[in-house]
Amino acid sequence: MLERLKQEVYEANMLLPKSGLVTLTWGNASAFDKESELMVIKPSGVSYEAMKPEDMVVVDLDGRCVEGKYRPSSDTPTHLQLYQSFRQLGGIIHTHSPHATAFAQAELDLPCYGTTHADYFFGSIPCTRPLSDEEIKEAYEKNTGVVIADTFQKRNLDVLAIPAVLVAKHGSFTWGATVQKAAETAIVLEEVAKMAAMTLALNHGVDSAPQCLLDKHYYRKHGANAYYGQK
Repeated sequence: MLERLKQEVYEANMLLPKSGLVTLTWGNASAFDKESELMVIKPSGVSYEAMKPEDMVVVDLDGRCVEGKYRPSSDTPTHLQLYQSFRQLGGIIHTHSPHATAFAQAELDLPCYGTTHADYFFGSIPCTRPLSDEEIKEAYEKNTGVVIADTFQKRNLDVLAIPAVLVAKHGSFTWGATVQKAAETAIVLEEVAKMAAMTLALNHGVDSAPQCLLDKHYYRKHGANAYYGQK
């Protein structure tokens, strides 16, 4: 079942430690098949060295295991909540990569300080509010997805223009039309977070990039008039 999607999710998961985004088993990747409304996700706590494509777990929108010998990732309810809140998404990545997680732990948005950020994200990457004690005690993983969705809705943000979020005191989630795109975005997020931390260390009062520069760099790669790369 969904063998091609399992392979894609496996490859995205394996890219995370290779790219320095995951230590031990601190991360996961998933993909959603819109036709069957089933999600493929990494198994919980299985080492990357031992993992195979056939180990990926298939679950339905209620989190019930449809196929797989392992339990799905403990973050499964978060992924499912995001797929249900934002139907455009086809893949999601979660990591605790150091620099992005530092911004999340500091409860700070990640501003756009330059063109590298602007090439991929149309503005600051938001940090959610912290979850309440009640939200943590009851349905913690699902409520993580709820607070992410609430952040984008309350700030009127486009999830495809800003395909990442920082969860306060936790880590980051990135997404895209495919799990491969979500993985690429996770790599970029960590790099721009690293650049931002270094920028702030050099000049704590630095301003964000001007809107004109943000517009130029984002729209030359995205949208109907994009001209970066080949047709």
